[in-house]
Amino acid sequence: MKLIILDRDGVINEDSDAFIKSVDEWRPLPGSIEAIARLSKAGWTVAVATNQSGLARGYFTTQTLEAMHQRLRELVAEQGGWVDLIRYCPHGPDDGCDCRKPLAGLFRQIAEHYGVALDGVPTVGDSLRDLQAGASVRCQPYLVRTGKGRATEGKSLPAGTRVFDDLAAVASYLLES
Repeated sequence: MKLIILDRDGVINEDSDAFIKSVDEWRPLPGSIEAIARLSKAGWTVAVATNQSGLARGYFTTQTLEAMHQRLRELVAEQGGWVDLIRYCPHGPDDGCDCRKPLAGLFRQIAEHYGVALDGVPTVGDSLRDLQAGASVRCQPYLVRTGKGRATEGKSLPAGTRVFDDLAAVASYLLES
């Protein structure tokens, strides 16, 4: 199985410090939908692991979040691809869960779902916590410069992190490797 784990906000869609609170605010980044479709059509299993503390903060409902994810799936399907799995952490920063990145609970959920080890599985994020969560379970971290990526690039990244301009560039690299 060729598995890839993507962060959502700042990788697939625009990010906002005020949170993405509605389907109208959920706007894909240029080339991200096509990149996911290209990967899935080439045999990659695409999973998403995303912190969504806006739920705990009361900024949006589970139904609204599911509608955003349905929109993502529809857009990818229109390009002939699919998103296989979406796991999210609904907790706030002080809730003490194990699924909020930089902890690796979402990654363990994905590994358990597929019955696979995550050694070397590409994970794409725009923040240090995305990369740390993946690296802690031996994923191969890829930083994109979209979202918070440019600011993250100057931080102490996990060993072996590869840096790309955006998800489309990561997809091209993986499909050509």
